[in-house]
Amino acid sequence: MVPPSNSPVVLDPRAISGIAGSISIACWVVVFTPQILANFRRQSCDGLSVGFVVVWLIGDVFNVVGSILQGVLSTMIILAIYYTVADLVLLVQCLYYMRRQARRLLQFDTESSPRRPSDVEENPRDTDTLIAAHLNPTTPFVSPSEEELAPSTTLRTILVNLVALLAVCVAGVLGWWISPPTDETNTPSTEMDTLGQVFGYMCAVLYLASRVPQIILNAKRKSCDGVSLLFFLFACLGNTTFLASIFSYIPGQNEGSYADYLKVNASWIIGSAGTLALDLVIFSQFFLYRDLELVEEITESESDYESDTEAPYTGERTWADVVRNSNSLDNGNGTYGTNERSRAS
Repeated sequence: MVPPSNSPVVLDPRAISGIAGSISIACWVVVFTPQILANFRRQSCDGLSVGFVVVWLIGDVFNVVGSILQGVLSTMIILAIYYTVADLVLLVQCLYYMRRQARRLLQFDTESSPRRPSDVEENPRDTDTLIAAHLNPTTPFVSPSEEELAPSTTLRTILVNLVALLAVCVAGVLGWWISPPTDETNTPSTEMDTLGQVFGYMCAVLYLASRVPQIILNAKRKSCDGVSLLFFLFACLGNTTFLASIFSYIPGQNEGSYADYLKVNASWIIGSAGTLALDLVIFSQFFLYRDLELVEEITESESDYESDTEAPYTGERTWADVVRNSNSLDNGNGTYGTNERSRAS
C-alpha cells in the first residue's frame, strides 16, 4: 500500500508492511554488488565458498518456481528471476577466477626450474634495502596488513557500511512513496497450492544449507578475508525487513484469516528467519577471526623485533648479511650499500 497523493501518511499495518517490503526489495537488488566488486578488486574469489553460491542459486530457482505456482505478486516473481541472474553472474565470476588461478599454477609448475640465487629477486635494490633496514634493531619491520587493521581504517569501513545501509533504506522508502497505488484486488493469496508449497519449503532448506559451506570455509581458514561484510549486511537487512513485511500485513475481510495467511507464507518465513540466524554466525566469525588475525600480526611483529634486537650480537651472521646486502646493492648501482660498507670499514 502507498499513501494517496492528496492524503496524509497513515502508518497503518499495511503501510508498514509496504515500507518494509520496499526496503527488502532494495536490499536484494544490490546484495551481490559488494561481493562482486570485492572479487574484482582482489582478482580472486578464494574467500568465497563456491558451494555457498551454487546452493543459493538452486534455492533461487526453486523460489522462482514456487512463487509462480503459489500465485504471488508479479513484482516478486520478477525479483526472484533477477536474483537468479545475479547468482549466475557471481558464480561465473568465481569460476573464471578459479580457472585463471589454476592455469597460473600449472604454468608455474611447468616453467619452474633450478635458478641461481641472483635470479630469484626481480629488483635486488628494493629487496635488499628492505632486508638491510629490517636488520637494523632501531627499525622494526611492519607488515602492510597491520596498516589495514588501524583504528582509522576500521572506523572508515564502519561509516561506509552504515552510509550504504542508510542509502538503501532511504531508496526503499522513496520507492514505496512514489510507486502507484496498489490495486485492492492484487493481494497475496491465502489459498494453499500444494506444489507451490513443496517448492517453497525446498527453497527454504536450500537457503539454510547455502550458508553451511561458507561457515565451514571461514572456520577452516580462520579468516573471513575475501568475503564482503556489506554483502551479508544487505542480506541480513533484507531478510529482517522481509519478515517485518509479512508479519505486519493484516489480510482484509475477503482475504481469509491471519493464521491462513501465515500458513501460506510459512516456508518463506522459515527460510528468511533461518538464513538470518546463520548470517549472524558469519558475522560472529568476522569479528572473531579479525581479533585472531590482529593478535597474530602483533605477535609476529614483536617476534621479528626481538630477533632484530638480538641480531647484532650474534656477530658473524649479521656481519655477513650486511656485507652481502651491500655487495648486491653495489652491483645494482645503489647508494645504500656503499654507505653501509664505508660505515662498516
